[in-house]
Amino acid sequence: MGEAATGRRATNGPVILLRPQRHGDARGWFMETWSEAWAATCGITARFVQDNHSFSQAEGTVRGFTCNARPTPRPSWCAACAARSWTMRSTLRRGSPTYGRWTAARLTAEGAEQLFVPVGFAHGFVTLSAATEVAYKVSDIHAPPCEAGLAWDDPALRLDWPLPATGPVLSARDRAWPTLAAFDSPFAYDGEPLAAPDERMN
Repeated sequence: MGEAATGRRATNGPVILLRPQRHGDARGWFMETWSEAWAATCGITARFVQDNHSFSQAEGTVRGFTCNARPTPRPSWCAACAARSWTMRSTLRRGSPTYGRWTAARLTAEGAEQLFVPVGFAHGFVTLSAATEVAYKVSDIHAPPCEAGLAWDDPALRLDWPLPATGPVLSARDRAWPTLAAFDSPFAYDGEPLAAPDERMN
């Protein structure tokens, strides 16, 4: 079961932590990594058009804190398929009572946890061990000019990254994102607050 973080967490809404069933025997195990029909029973109606897969060599690798802002905001789905990661997301909908607050969950290959991240969030993760692989689904094709993000260490967000003593491993791009105060959010508040991960199992 994924672990909710302590800190400035959002309080109500459709961030969903999923746990597919594994069917095991002496050979090992089998599971459906994604089922559109099951997702629909959990309230997920997004149609995904692209799968991505990342590999991070070092523990403490931070990827993000990003979102797809224009012209088509997109929800996403992610899972750790090797080792462990700590994934975080923050609400960015203008006028929301939870604007700038965050939730987090621990995704592991052993537990097969998955996370659905709706539109209106920045998302990122840090690897909790070396040689970590994370798989993603997104509802629109990759468009680098549409990417936006927030500073991973913005003091206004107070993101509680579980980093090793050696500190984070970051790309130049992820070091350059603006703070929340300087971020021009394209997301509008629809009246429904967003929440800490709601756990669903099939």
